[in-house]
Amino acid sequence: QLQASGGGLVQAGDSLRLSCVASGPTFSVYAVGWFRQAPGKEREFVAALRRSGQTAYYGESVKGRFTISRDNAKSAAYLQMNGLKREDTAVYYCAADRSLLLSSIRNADDWDHWGQGTLVTVSS
Repeated sequence: QLQASGGGLVQAGDSLRLSCVASGPTFSVYAVGWFRQAPGKEREFVAALRRSGQTAYYGESVKGRFTISRDNAKSAAYLQMNGLKREDTAVYYCAADRSLLLSSIRNADDWDHWGQGTLVTVSS
């Protein structure tokens, strides 16, 4: 089970840090990811870390502004969002998967476990 938090209302240019805490003792064997969904749009890949945590993957629209990290000791993953823009407004979901292929990492349908989402609203 995944619990996402940290969303809120911010102004353009601000920063925000999202957290995702997992229950269970085997978090370290899961890849973790963040997706977002704006009203009327499909779920969009934001960022992911494979279980090794050595290589991060980012969506083109957030590359250079967002940073994904994980702390396996705390069974947690984070999404640091800097330089927020109005178009970053969405519900952000964390996801986890134990056997995700690299080729599937950007496809929401291939992730097995999802958190409930946390709303990020960026005003101009």
